[in-house]
Amino acid sequence: MISFPNAKINIGLFVCSRRPDGYHNIQTLFFPVKGLFDSLEIVENDSKEDEFSTSGLIIEGIPTDNLIIKALRLMREYVAVPPLKIHLHKLIPSGAGLGGGSADAAFMLKLLNDKFSLGLSKEKLEAMAAKLGADCPVFIENKPVLAGGIGNEFQPADINLSGYTLQIVVPPIHVSTAKAYSQIKPALPSENLGTLVKHPVQEWWHLIANDFEIPVFGGHPEIKKIKETMYDNGAVYASMSGSGSAVFGLFKSKPDKPWTSTYFVHTEEI
Repeated sequence: MISFPNAKINIGLFVCSRRPDGYHNIQTLFFPVKGLFDSLEIVENDSKEDEFSTSGLIIEGIPTDNLIIKALRLMREYVAVPPLKIHLHKLIPSGAGLGGGSADAAFMLKLLNDKFSLGLSKEKLEAMAAKLGADCPVFIENKPVLAGGIGNEFQPADINLSGYTLQIVVPPIHVSTAKAYSQIKPALPSENLGTLVKHPVQEWWHLIANDFEIPVFGGHPEIKKIKETMYDNGAVYASMSGSGSAVFGLFKSKPDKPWTSTYFVHTEEI
């Protein structure tokens, strides 16, 4: 059985306060990017052990630390799952603020639930996904949501971007999320993000911000330049996604690609 874990972008990201547990309360809007996806396949294995293989983009780290394997271990705490052959074809750039690893983990839970007819509810899968990472639960329902808490408290998002073209550009730069958080002074936004996104998209450029841009742009001017180039190229709204390094733009028509060949570029009509 195969599934296709897709990327996401963050429309707005306000770091509101630091929590006693060391995490941060945020406001953000998770928006699925259905045209940019990995491929995840599982089949039962005649061997007594799991086998995990990958292709596509290089995945850093050891396989046992991969969120897909952690999702499998977590599922086995609740139900018996036989040995599996697992293959991941990676197309979503890692460490770019696009949620690829989180999507892979959440889709693994859904894939196991479907393949073995486990009958786990959406709420149960979301609770399990939350144990794997703050971004993971959003990929269970996989639809636009306003998120609070550490990114795991959801409200429906009334947002329609049909007719826009989305372009995502990822430079070959790794951004440390921990370092970016350490440089932010948490503060409540002057207006709730849920209210801000109801404004016309053409007004978002001066209303909706990503708090990570200030520290990340300071350390990586090349990422700031990508955002500026998107506006020069006709973007109605442009922003960094998550803690970077991906930058996305919303365009009324298909944009040009004035990007160096070292950049990853994805364009799709929403």
